[in-house]
Amino acid sequence: MVSSTPQACNKNLHFVFIPLMAPGHILPMVDMAKLLARRNNVKVSIVTTPLNAPQFKASLDREVHQNSSQIQIVLIKFPNSESRIPQGCESLDTLPSMDLKVNFFLALSLLRKPIEDLIEQNILDPFPSCLIYDKNIPCVSEVATKFNVPRIIFDGTNCFNLLCNHNLYHSKVSENLCDDDYIVVPGLPHRIEMKRSQLPALFNPGTNQHLIDVREKIRENEKGAYGVVVNSFEELESEYVREYQRVTGSKVWCLGPVSLTNKDDVDKAQRGNNKFNHDDEIVNKYVKFLDSWPKGSVIYACLGSLNRVSPKQLIEIGLGLEVTKRPFIWVLRGAYRKDEMEKWLSENGFEERVKDRGILIKGWAPQILILSHSSIGAFLTHCGWNSTLEGICSGVPLITFPMFADQFYNEKLVVQVIEIGVRIGVENAVHFGDEHRFGDGVQVTREKVMDAVEKVMGEGEEEEKRRERAKEYGDLAKKAIEEGGSSYNNLSFLVENIINNHVSKV
Repeated sequence: MVSSTPQACNKNLHFVFIPLMAPGHILPMVDMAKLLARRNNVKVSIVTTPLNAPQFKASLDREVHQNSSQIQIVLIKFPNSESRIPQGCESLDTLPSMDLKVNFFLALSLLRKPIEDLIEQNILDPFPSCLIYDKNIPCVSEVATKFNVPRIIFDGTNCFNLLCNHNLYHSKVSENLCDDDYIVVPGLPHRIEMKRSQLPALFNPGTNQHLIDVREKIRENEKGAYGVVVNSFEELESEYVREYQRVTGSKVWCLGPVSLTNKDDVDKAQRGNNKFNHDDEIVNKYVKFLDSWPKGSVIYACLGSLNRVSPKQLIEIGLGLEVTKRPFIWVLRGAYRKDEMEKWLSENGFEERVKDRGILIKGWAPQILILSHSSIGAFLTHCGWNSTLEGICSGVPLITFPMFADQFYNEKLVVQVIEIGVRIGVENAVHFGDEHRFGDGVQVTREKVMDAVEKVMGEGEEEEKRRERAKEYGDLAKKAIEEGGSSYNNLSFLVENIINNHVSKV
């Protein structure tokens, strides 16, 4: 798609990034901002709140020191009192209850005034050339309109997801169907069939009218944007990039995988954690464990920071990892009914039984550092896009355990389109607030865990071909962001587009 790299620069070029306050949204935008700031004469500002800045401040300090990048953090106050969110909570993952999700979106809508103040008071200097913002903060479109600044939406997923949502929304094929009914997503290069219950909340909106209104406003906000930036690469989903641009008429720049900006072990170990930055001893413990096992022999299992998996289901996953008899690292990050899980761990003796071949991490883990280690042979993931793409970059096959949002789409991409993964067998999405519908139901037994592991790590021609494909996509991912790669060139074209837009106004 990209045949040449434009050579363009402008000493007054200033890109302003406004990420959503949630780790899975902040981290890729920060990585994207670093990539952009490495271009000559481009200044980048990242607008966030005081309690979100520490998780990437050290990384930006190193970026400035090592690459002389013009990149800075600009702080605005999070409207806790106005939105009735407790002080100390400035991120989606720190809310004491998901009942406050409506309040969180109210807080996001109140960011318009402090962002406008940054521009009016010349704190963002020079005047912004472009606003790149998370689609979940639609008030930024009003700021862009007021100051006549081009706005580009950051979508934290991929073009496969964007095209699926677009075609389902406009075809209305999912309407008036039951949750267990199957739908063929129309207008795709591949035949993708899904249960209605697996679709994102946009198609399973529930009864909360406030959240329904928020989702519709976010969708409306996409109209009139200058374009969309995506954390993906063209070689991964070229047909979907082209088709999404064709059916929407939108400019789309695939700039990923942006996590590959973190090249040294310090950046990999510290990425996204403000409490862990100086605990080298724990990082070394994980690296020493991985060093002790042969290449491609260790399972890495992590279901994300916002998982709502019941304790009984988590127990089945743990017991499944145990019966594989393979070494593993298992990350338990979520706080959902945490006490019940802690009780089981203390009473069952699980950690003692697996201590010679398993590590249990209770909390944040240096995921990129772990996945980049040669001893990792499989990644059991919730299919959040950041984790999925990080798994693809690592060149290992994935075991898919989707839960909600775009995760069932990502499972289809991994298992059916690029064929580097194996389904573990989850059939129903569990959206926030719907956990009671499933109670302690177990969708995936320990036997299914063991079976999926063998399908990606066992011997056999099919297993070997899957591992070879995974390695090939990992190599393609690395080449995409290198000079001359598709994502590198797309970033050049994005800069060129903004320069041309600026010149046309003069």
